[in-house]
Amino acid sequence: MHKLTVITLSTNKVTLHPLKMEHLADFFSAGSFPDIWTWSLPDKCTSIESTKDWLQYSQDMADKGEHVPFAIFDNSSDQFVGSTRYCSINTEDKSVEIGFTFITPKFQRSYINTHAKYCLLEHAFEVLGAIRVEFKTHEQNQKSRTAIARLGAKFEGILRNQRILPDGSYRNTAIFSIIDREWPSVKLHLQEKMVSTYE
Repeated sequence: MHKLTVITLSTNKVTLHPLKMEHLADFFSAGSFPDIWTWSLPDKCTSIESTKDWLQYSQDMADKGEHVPFAIFDNSSDQFVGSTRYCSINTEDKSVEIGFTFITPKFQRSYINTHAKYCLLEHAFEVLGAIRVEFKTHEQNQKSRTAIARLGAKFEGILRNQRILPDGSYRNTAIFSIIDREWPSVKLHLQEKMVSTYE
């Protein structure tokens, strides 16, 4: 798989810009809804300082080549509506995870997620040469699991005690994937959804 680099991705409805510290105020505003972080603690937006720490961590991980974080913008309003990233990058085995995604409540269940994930999937399979793209979420986060499945990803199972959360509890993680031979049909499925005003 080719090396991941800083890049801007877009469709007619969304643009994914590299996430930078200059997005601090927008990130904090879009993420200041505690329900967003129920299943992905710690809350990145409890304060402007915690958001700044998260953006600094994101930049540090990007500098190491371990994450490629994006700010998601709605093209029609030019509004910052959320964030997502490539992570768990494995160039040797040609796999990558799409994760750390949040979308501000006003734009949830809209076209934003479909278009943003289409950008990332198309780039991963057709430019980077990935053979596997995976998604992980909390076992109990049914909203996220439904959204991932709607993209066309296959549920693979539950990773038990996969992560220790800030409160010391153990997280069981649901894992999904799309592999290279499935991408053409998934791409068509997403393109059909993207034609809809609501997707």
